[in-house]
Amino acid sequence: MPELPEVETTRRGIAPYLEGHRVTGVVLRRPDLRWPIPAEISTLLPGQTITSVERRAKYVLIHTAAGTALLHLGMSGMLRVLPADTPLGKHDHVDIVLDDGKVLRFTDPRRFGALLWQMPGETHELLEGIGPEPLTDAFDGDLLWRLSRGRSASVKTFLMDNAVVVGVGNIYASEALFAAGIDPRRAAGKVSRERYATLAAEVKRILAYAITRGGTTLRDFLSPDGAPGYFYQELFAYGRAGEACKVCGTPIKVVTLGQRASFYCPTCQR
Repeated sequence: MPELPEVETTRRGIAPYLEGHRVTGVVLRRPDLRWPIPAEISTLLPGQTITSVERRAKYVLIHTAAGTALLHLGMSGMLRVLPADTPLGKHDHVDIVLDDGKVLRFTDPRRFGALLWQMPGETHELLEGIGPEPLTDAFDGDLLWRLSRGRSASVKTFLMDNAVVVGVGNIYASEALFAAGIDPRRAAGKVSRERYATLAAEVKRILAYAITRGGTTLRDFLSPDGAPGYFYQELFAYGRAGEACKVCGTPIKVVTLGQRASFYCPTCQR
């Protein structure tokens, strides 16, 4: 599933081609993706000028005066800005038509993505109650330490909790915990304030760097220009079970935490 760096790469790729342009039409080739597509997408979005394109958690938010279109890439979704006459593919489900002869095309082979609507001044229910963005000052080690007190769940599961911080998915949680030297199985409430400060710093560093590398290509992810992400070439833990640790040579192990595969080095991470 595309994680925060992939979604941010997508946002940065499409924003310059959308902001300031008017939506002249919306073409829906099916009535639903993961959920039904709201009627407002067809009735309110056409005729509106796109004021900004933002990201919240793993959602791309396309803002207009009439409201906001929320797009989630699901497991295999991709957003591209293309000439309107570009031939359609089998899984091209949505076109948002722009006033310059281009379209924002949403391709989603597995249809786990979403296209939703948020009215002005409101917060969509899927965005309510979620934690801060990891690349902002609102996220730091003190926050992690404070929210973790008394928690018996693993630190890996805790770090992936959207109520704690948004967008730190499986790949980057594994990589950040490796970089911080913290065993993902350790109880969240047993990690010290000092180690959480290191973990928060590593989350910020790794996410920021992954964005510069276009994210991580796993299965289907491509950036809006069709280029794959390159961060996968630099993974230290994720997906490397049985391979030698790049730091100490110990074989990387894998364990299931919170129903997700968690990769770690039993020597480097304590």
